[in-house]
Amino acid sequence: MKNNSIILILIFFTLFSCNKNQKSNSEQLSDSLAIYLQRAKDPALPDQAMNNSRALEILVLKRNDSINRQNLFEIANNYFSLEKLDDFHKTNKIVLKRAFESHDTVSIAKAYRYQAEYYKTINRNDSAFYLFLNAEKLYLKLNDKINLGKIFYKKGIIQFDIGDYFAADLSMTQAYNLLKNSDDKQFVYQTLSMIGIIANSLEDYDKAIEYHTKALDIVHEYDLNENYNQEISTLNNIGGVYQNLNNNKEAVLNFNKALNSKNLDKSSELYATLLDNLAYSKLKLKDYTKLPYLFNQSLHIRDSLKLQSAIIQSKIHLSEYYAERKDTILSRQNSWEALSLAQKIKSPIDILISLKQTSAVDHERASIYSKQYIKINDSLQQAERKSQTKFARIQLETDEIRDENDKLNQQNRNLLYFFVGTLMIGLLLFVIRTQRAKNRELLLKQAQQKANEDIYSLMITQQNKIEEGRIAEKKRIAQELHDGVLGRLFGTRLNLDSLNKMNDENSVSKRNNYLTELKNIEQDIREISHDLNREKYVLINNFVAILNNLLEEQKASFEAEVFVSIDENIKWESLSNTLKINLYRIIQEALQNINKYAQAKTIKLELKKTTDSLVVNIIDDGVGFAVNGKKKGIGLQNMLSRANDLEGVFDIRSKKGKGTTISVTFPIGNKQTIQVQ
Repeated sequence: MKNNSIILILIFFTLFSCNKNQKSNSEQLSDSLAIYLQRAKDPALPDQAMNNSRALEILVLKRNDSINRQNLFEIANNYFSLEKLDDFHKTNKIVLKRAFESHDTVSIAKAYRYQAEYYKTINRNDSAFYLFLNAEKLYLKLNDKINLGKIFYKKGIIQFDIGDYFAADLSMTQAYNLLKNSDDKQFVYQTLSMIGIIANSLEDYDKAIEYHTKALDIVHEYDLNENYNQEISTLNNIGGVYQNLNNNKEAVLNFNKALNSKNLDKSSELYATLLDNLAYSKLKLKDYTKLPYLFNQSLHIRDSLKLQSAIIQSKIHLSEYYAERKDTILSRQNSWEALSLAQKIKSPIDILISLKQTSAVDHERASIYSKQYIKINDSLQQAERKSQTKFARIQLETDEIRDENDKLNQQNRNLLYFFVGTLMIGLLLFVIRTQRAKNRELLLKQAQQKANEDIYSLMITQQNKIEEGRIAEKKRIAQELHDGVLGRLFGTRLNLDSLNKMNDENSVSKRNNYLTELKNIEQDIREISHDLNREKYVLINNFVAILNNLLEEQKASFEAEVFVSIDENIKWESLSNTLKINLYRIIQEALQNINKYAQAKTIKLELKKTTDSLVVNIIDDGVGFAVNGKKKGIGLQNMLSRANDLEGVFDIRSKKGKGTTISVTFPIGNKQTIQVQ
């Protein structure tokens, strides 16, 4: 007994030790993740990016849940703060994929917003704007007013940057209406400031002052963090509005008030801007005290910070000052230096203002500078209109797609209501008819029971007549069966006779395939009729969005898992409409063939760009087929024909049991990049 007790104790401690070790390993992984995330946020450590990458490696291996996605967003934020934009983009793609897998609408919307921030940072405003619209649609669906307001703010910034001030004003107003009661007063302040700045650009100076004053009230009321210099920036903005109103006395008051703030860093860009603005208002007032010292002090700070556009502005203001003081040599010298620097940094706006000032002070070559000014100004206006049209088209197409989806959902709901209503009416009629039949049967039984006593005596005498009538009725029914029902059955049997004689699995499969094919053809005809009407306008203008819709429909309708890889270097707007239409049709036909015949579990779609080609690969792990031994159907022939029409190379590789790979290579040289108007 003693030995047995010792053995039991040893077994218990062994099991306890194993469980403890297992628990320690799991906890160690979580502890490591927490440590790496904490170190990644510590600016005092030199290896923040490395710690962030190690945390990412751990999260990629962990289960896809809400905490996992939240940590991935944290890692993405860290990369963005560290200005590691490629890593930020890569992390966000991971979390976007996981959000789609989990049907997590909140995370999908957030990932869209992060992707939009990435593209905005690398000056791909069209992609950023499209992704902001996608996020807007989801936040609208979620009724998330705060994030929806922030999306409108971001859209307004992009619209302001491209010079579409009216659209920017509308977006910012929508943002303010959604955010004005939120707890994030810093964002409310930013929105009010932007409305004021946009109003100033629209020359609506009363509105500009009104909203800058509201922004200043927010700063004072909620004691916002003074490190951001909100009060100083707003005073500078108000002074700028008064400058545009030619009320330079009021402008000087606001600039001096901002310069006298104790929180102002006298080596900062903001300080240099205030000095230059103050000096310029004094120049307009012909108050030359501390001039040109203030201009030169501002220029010195801007030069130390390498703010090239600001340096150009300072040079132009100095040129105006010396022109006012009749010092032609220094005036021309500063305007020439401004123009030279603007041309060096290739800034069209700076070149324009430099040309304007140079033509004003260099009278000998004024006509040359004026011609250059007109040429560049016309080019800028044309580019600005083109950009505004492009963004308006993106907005319109997104709204159209959204309206179309809403309309389709409404049609589906109406169809559902119709079927449910029809079913309920049918059931009601069936119940009523059944009940009436039962009532008639009951009444008949009662009457028959009563009549049985009266006619019993007549039953014997009428028996022979009844029997004769019964025989005649049987004969009539037999004739009806033979001449009517049997004839119809015989006709049906003849139609199916050829298939009924074949009872193997292949024949059964063929019959099922014929039925499925009829359904598919019906659906295809409906889709083709719709697509023919809209493809020329929708597909061409927004190819990636329409391709994504096709893939979303594929995921929703079929069990095969779809993996998509689209090369970000492909400039879709530069490709011809004909190429995009045929590319879409090839992908659509390939997916339909896979769904019908391949029995695939996974489908991989790759679109990548080489030096002078666009390569499309569609790969499945289905049952495959013998390429050389199988006659090409109309689907494969159509794909081949579309590739040949564009001088492309079509290749299909497949083996039974080894899946199928379809590759199409399109040339995208000068010929293919010409847009069809």
